Amino acid sequence: MKIEQRKVHANGINLNIAEAGNGPLVILIHGFPESWYSWRHQIPVLASAGYHVIAPDMRGYGKTDKPDRVEDYNQIEVMKDITGLIPSLGYESAVVFGHDWGAPTAWGCALNFPEVISAVGVLSVPFSPRSDEPPLKKMREIFEGLFFYQLYFQEPGLAEGEWEKNIKVNLRKFFYLASGSYKGTNFVAPLSEKKDLLSDIDDPLSLGEWCTDDDLDFYSAEFQRSGFRGPLNYYRNHDLTWKLTERQPTTIHQPAMFAAGEKDGVIALAGDALKNMPNFVKDLRINELIPEIGHWTQQEAPDEVNHIMLNFLASL
Repeated sequence: MKIEQRKVHANGINLNIAEAGNGPLVILIHGFPESWYSWRHQIPVLASAGYHVIAPDMRGYGKTDKPDRVEDYNQIEVMKDITGLIPSLGYESAVVFGHDWGAPTAWGCALNFPEVISAVGVLSVPFSPRSDEPPLKKMREIFEGLFFYQLYFQEPGLAEGEWEKNIKVNLRKFFYLASGSYKGTNFVAPLSEKKDLLSDIDDPLSLGEWCTDDDLDFYSAEFQRSGFRGPLNYYRNHDLTWKLTERQPTTIHQPAMFAAGEKDGVIALAGDALKNMPNFVKDLRINELIPEIGHWTQQEAPDEVNHIMLNFLASL
């Protein structure tokens, strides 16, 4: 089934969406550093099953608008982009799926907009309620004296300079770092040994069939056009999002599903959240770890993810 692209206005910006199919609305939310294209294996399959499937380029990415201010990338605004797409496309409600940065967006949409989000599916990042203290403060305490990529991303311009030196090679290195094939721990290292994210990582030259050279060419062209400032600004809004969500609920009651790779570094860091998730996600119908894959769930294991998503949708 052919995937079409067009612009849709929502929440004051124009979002580029990839779409296919007709029927109930399903929205697929990508993460960093990706685009709608990270859902390329899911869009035609879900559309063929009878759904109107859309995958937007999130704000700051691809052909979608790129607001100038750092604070324009807080999760409240990002959630409003997603929920704003629903009436713009002529619907009253939607099922949302999210991966990586799309995960907190999908969870947050379900949590804060239950009147328009009928169900939620998430890959890689388990749900946890809002923390008692600002996230950056907690990160700095946990990773004191260590290099941690999310703290490295905080200074505007620094990480952009690294990423944009050689986009294709850097994407390949980063995808490799978080994939099921990688054996090291380079997201965390002594500060004295690591000054940037990727220069000390060997180029794997190939990622295999899950992300071919043609796939990397597509991603590279998107970031060549859009740059990395918008995507990195998501990380710079941890504390602002925390402030803006002070009174949000703590439990999700819609039907929900979760899946992740067994080798996903997020799962290693978020073991307690995974264990406690059923206490806060009250109708968690699927909770599954997929063997032998890492962080890029729907790309590393497309058939397994498609099967899980279709089973979840069929249960609604």
